[in-house]
Amino acid sequence: MVLLLEQSEQTIYNMSFIMKLHRHFQRTVILLATFCMVSIIISAYYLYSGYKQENELSEMASEVDCGAFQHLPYRLMEVKTTKLSDASRTEPTVLVFVESQYSSLGQDIIMILESSRFQYHIEIAPGKGDLPALIEKTRGKYILIIYENILKYINMDSWNRSLLDKYCVEYSVGVIGFHKTSEKSLQSFQLKGFPFSLYGNLAVKDCCINPHSPLLHVTKSSKLEKGSLPGTDWTVFQINHSAYQPVIFAKVKTPENLSPPIPKGAFHATVIHDLGLHDGIQRVLFGNNLNFWLHKLIFIDAISFLSGKRLTLSLDRYILVDIDDIFVGKEGTRMNTNDVKALLDTQNLLRTQITNFTFNLGFSGKFYHTGTEEEDEGDDRLLGSVDEFWWFPHMWSHMQPHLFHNESSLVEQMILNKKFALRGGSKFKDEHECCPMKELKEHTKKQLDFQTKLEEHGIPTDMGYAVAPHHSGVYPVHVQLYEAWKKVWNIRITSTEEYPHLKPARYRRGFIHKNIMVSFLR
Repeated sequence: MVLLLEQSEQTIYNMSFIMKLHRHFQRTVILLATFCMVSIIISAYYLYSGYKQENELSEMASEVDCGAFQHLPYRLMEVKTTKLSDASRTEPTVLVFVESQYSSLGQDIIMILESSRFQYHIEIAPGKGDLPALIEKTRGKYILIIYENILKYINMDSWNRSLLDKYCVEYSVGVIGFHKTSEKSLQSFQLKGFPFSLYGNLAVKDCCINPHSPLLHVTKSSKLEKGSLPGTDWTVFQINHSAYQPVIFAKVKTPENLSPPIPKGAFHATVIHDLGLHDGIQRVLFGNNLNFWLHKLIFIDAISFLSGKRLTLSLDRYILVDIDDIFVGKEGTRMNTNDVKALLDTQNLLRTQITNFTFNLGFSGKFYHTGTEEEDEGDDRLLGSVDEFWWFPHMWSHMQPHLFHNESSLVEQMILNKKFALRGGSKFKDEHECCPMKELKEHTKKQLDFQTKLEEHGIPTDMGYAVAPHHSGVYPVHVQLYEAWKKVWNIRITSTEEYPHLKPARYRRGFIHKNIMVSFLR
């Protein structure tokens, strides 16, 4: 009996121990689960905070100047280059090697050279065969060499390449080249003879200019320009040599797809400058065509720099914005007071960037107060702000001058417009008083009311500048127009877009006729 009691007590004790152990295990599991949950929450918080901070830093990076980037894979510093072209030893002519007469990039290159008034000579880039003559007597024929496809230069046969390089070194002539990719191009490769690699057929974004590049002239370094660049056929240069400097940077959109991969978010050069420290020849290489507007500016600057500033554009710009047909237009299409206010506001805004910027308004007085009530108020608001603008005559009735067959008819029209403009009731000589004014007094009351438009409005008449409606009579020359302009307005300058031809615009020129200078419109 005693034995049974002892066994029962032992069993109860064992069960109690197991229950205590079970409860302890449950507490341990609950504590571990709680700890895991807290750890997950804390980790998620820090991951989110880090992601948010990374985005904020990325946004901040877009607001700083390009020169402020600290982790670009290039040395951004002032650099030394080889000597530039000697003006006394070469002609100011550019030798351009194109793929064909009709290649798109080749035509873009020629268009820029022609628009800049730079002399050039075109050659089809030879796959094999002789180069054109580079020297005449002891003088170099070309100040700069441009290759539409830099691979034609890289893969040139050794004899012609040595001749060309020798010419470039002896006459301090630079080379500009463009790398063109195709669907068959390798994605990663190296240019023969150059210590850097290239990645091709890429889409890029977020452009930035190296502020220390010696090429910059027209182009100015600025803040990071966010957004995709046009095209998916870009080439970026992987350089790690002091003889080469980046000019423009960009980020690769999908760097993880490259082999070997490149760092995500890093900037890579799309235009590089070979400083000529390796072989004495300075080169500028573009990783794309000229469709990107910034490449056009860098191309112009590269021409300027490599030619020793002999082929360069002035930094002075004179901007004149003519607004023709003031007071002209059908009801519902004319300026009201809000439009005039917007014009003044725009002018003031432009003056913050362009010293003394002033809109130049061309007026045709016959159409004053011929709109709706709101538009007539706009006319009055314009004349109330007459001193805020420049003004030029645009023919009283907006008729084209070549439709007038005699000088006296043109003079009559111009006098009407001048009477409309003058302040203080200035009188004309008797010979300028013409029949339409006398006949006007004998007409109906409606016509007499129309005469009230001839009151003085204080529009300046001494600018010496006029524009004919549609530039009619300027070229081809309508002699009567020039004579009438001189007699009534003392015109010294006008403009046209027709000389010698309307298109292409880059071929337009100015001329002088009857001591009146004719400028051309771009």
